[in-house]
Amino acid sequence: MRISAKGDYGLRAVLDLALRYGQGHIQSADIAARQDIPESYLVQLLNLLRKAGLVRSVRGPKGGHELIKRPEELTVGEVLSVLEGPIDLLGEGEGRTAHGAEQNVLRDVWKEVESAILGVISSVTIGDLCRRYRARRESFVYQI
Repeated sequence: MRISAKGDYGLRAVLDLALRYGQGHIQSADIAARQDIPESYLVQLLNLLRKAGLVRSVRGPKGGHELIKRPEELTVGEVLSVLEGPIDLLGEGEGRTAHGAEQNVLRDVWKEVESAILGVISSVTIGDLCRRYRARRESFVYQI
C-alpha cells in the first residue's frame, strides 16, 4: 500500500501553505520550487483542493493560493480524501464481497487496519504537521 505522488505532493503543498498561513497569497511557482514539485502538476492539485473548498486561489501578479481553513482546523484525512479518494483496502467500493470463513476473517483484519489508518489521519491536523516541522527544523544542528 502506497500513497501516490498525487497525495504526497498535495499534502506537501498544503503543508507549505500552512507554514505561511496568514502571510497572504503564495504563488504556485514558489511552492513548486520549495517542495520540488513540477509546477504544472501542482497547479492541477491546487485546483482539486480549491474545488473541494480547502484552498482559495487568486489570479494575477499579486495572486496565489492560501488555505481557507486554519491549519488547526484541517486534517490530513480531509486533504487525502480529496486527493486519493476514500480509503478502501478491500476494494469493496468496486462490489467485492467476501465468501467463506477464511475470507471473512481476513476481511475483519483489513477492516481493522482501515479503521486504524482513518483514526490516525483524521486526528492529525495540518497544524500538527507544522509544529512537527518546526520542531525538527529547530533541533537540526549543523555539523562540520
